[in-house]
Amino acid sequence: MGQDPGLRRLALGTLLAAYPGPVPPDWAVDLLAEGLAGHTLFGTNIHDPAQVAATTAALRAGRPDVIIAIDEEGGDVTRLAHATGSPYPGNAALGAVDDVTLTRQVYSAIGAELAALGITVDLAPTVDVNTADENPVIGTRSFGADPARVAAHSAAAVAGLQSAGVAACAKHFPGHGATVADSHHELPTVDVPPAVLRERDLPPFAAVIDAGVRAIMTAHIRVPALTGESPATFSRPVLVDLLRGEYGFTGTVITDALEMKGAALAAGGVGPAAVRALAAGADLLCIGAQVDADLVELVVEEIVGALGDGRLDRTRVEEAAGRAAELAAWTNAAGTPAAALDGLGYAAALRAVCVEGDVTGLAAPLVVQVHAASTIAEGRVPWGLGPHLAGAEEIRAVAGETDPDELRHRAGERPIVLVGRHLHRLPGARELVEALAAAHPVTVVEMGWPSAWRPAGARAFVTTYGASHANGRAAAQVLGLAG
Repeated sequence: MGQDPGLRRLALGTLLAAYPGPVPPDWAVDLLAEGLAGHTLFGTNIHDPAQVAATTAALRAGRPDVIIAIDEEGGDVTRLAHATGSPYPGNAALGAVDDVTLTRQVYSAIGAELAALGITVDLAPTVDVNTADENPVIGTRSFGADPARVAAHSAAAVAGLQSAGVAACAKHFPGHGATVADSHHELPTVDVPPAVLRERDLPPFAAVIDAGVRAIMTAHIRVPALTGESPATFSRPVLVDLLRGEYGFTGTVITDALEMKGAALAAGGVGPAAVRALAAGADLLCIGAQVDADLVELVVEEIVGALGDGRLDRTRVEEAAGRAAELAAWTNAAGTPAAALDGLGYAAALRAVCVEGDVTGLAAPLVVQVHAASTIAEGRVPWGLGPHLAGAEEIRAVAGETDPDELRHRAGERPIVLVGRHLHRLPGARELVEALAAAHPVTVVEMGWPSAWRPAGARAFVTTYGASHANGRAAAQVLGLAG
C-alpha cells in the first residue's frame, strides 16, 4: 500500500527543509505545493539581493504562505553578507554598548533587509547567557554573561525584528551559554539543577516571551535533571512542562538542525530524531543544511510510520503543523517595515570598541592576523582589519607554528598590531603574543569573546566584541589605520 496522502501532507507541514545552490530545484518548490512548511536559506543559497528576491518569489510560487527562514544574527553569524562579513555588530558588541534602543534599531534594520527580500523568519536572536569563556559555539553571539542585561537586549532585539514584519526565533532553549562543547559535533551537558537554569539561563526567555516572540528554538544540550540522557530537543519536561507550562509560551517551537550530531546521534538518525522531537512538543523541525529530496522523503516516511505504529499521536502532529501554519500566517499579515538606516551598524560597532592602553603612533604598522577556525554556525566569513587598512602591511600567522623572531624581523622598526579571535583559548596564541610583546611594541586586537586574560608587556589591548565587517572597520578606525 502507498503512503496515506493526508498523513504525508500533515508530516510535510512540520518540516523546514533546505536545498543546495542559488536557484531552488524543482523538488524544493514541488514539495511546498505538496504541503512542506518551508525552507531555510544558507550562505550557499545567496549570491546577491536580486537573486535572493527571485529565490523567495520562486518559493512562493510553490506555496504562497511558505516559511522562508535564515540565520541572520548580525556579527559573526550572517548569511546575507557571508562573502564580506556583516555590516552590523553582533550581540556581544550590542551588550557591551548596553543601549537597548540601539539594539532594537539594529535588529529593526536587519529585519527591514530581510523583509525586503521576502524572508519571513529570522532564526535570531541568540539569547543564551554566555557564562563560559571557553564556550566554542555561542561566545560573541551572546549579549553577555549577565542574565538581566541579556534579557533586556533580547527583548529589544525581538521587538526590533518583529516591528519589521519578520518573525523572531529566540535560541537556544533552555540555554546554551554554559556549555564547553559544540552541539554540531557532540551532545553537550549542562549538569545543574533547574533552580540554576531559572536564575541564570531562563530570564532572557521569559523576557522574549513577554515581548511576544513568535518562535523559540530548542537546544541540543543535555540537562540531566530535566532531560536524562537525551537532548532538550527530545524532552517533554523541557518543551512542554517548562517552556509552555511554567513560562507560558504559546508560539512555535522550532528545533535546531536535526542533522547536528547532538540530535542525530542521540536518536539514531535524522528521521528518528524528527519523531522524538515531535513527540516531545516541537512544532517545526529544521532538518539542517545538507538536505535533498530523498532526505525529506525519509523524514516524512519516518513520521508517517510513527503515526501508524503509535510512536506519535495524530493530535500532537496536527497541533505542531497548526502552530507552523500560525507562524506562516503571522508573517504574511505583518505590516510594511521601515527602511534600514544607512551606516547604523558601523556606528554601533564603533561605540562597542574598548581600548586598554595607548593606541597612538601606529602609523603603518605590521598587521599580523592570527588564523582562527570558524564554527559551523559562523561559516567561513571573512574577518579582520584587512579590508579597512590604508597603507599598512598585513600578513597571516598560525599560533604554535609562527616564529615570533621572524615576525619581529619582518616588522623592523614598525610596531606590530596583532589581530585574533578568542586568543585566550587558541592553542599557542598566548605564547606567541607574549613572546612578541616582550621585545617589541605590540597592540593586540581581540575580535572574539573577551576574557580576563591580558598579555604581559602589550602596549594596548583592544576589544571589538565580534569579528563582523562593521567590527573590523571600527577597530581600524580607532587605531587610526582606516582609509
